[in-house]
Amino acid sequence: MHADIHLTLHTLRAAELRREAAASRGTTRPRRARTDLRTRLGWSLVELGLRLVNRPVARTRTHLA
Repeated sequence: MHADIHLTLHTLRAAELRREAAASRGTTRPRRARTDLRTRLGWSLVELGLRLVNRPVARTRTHLA
């Protein structure tokens, strides 16, 4: 089986399982809190990395004797 077909079948099955889980909880929408948390955490880490890369370097004096 090709990888793209396998991925498509997996995606369809995952969506089906999410719908079943939502139905058993009595809600119509699947929960997205985990995905939202991952996204916010990921962008926070990117922002932190950019701040670390772009921060000014403290100059130190070098004494040549």
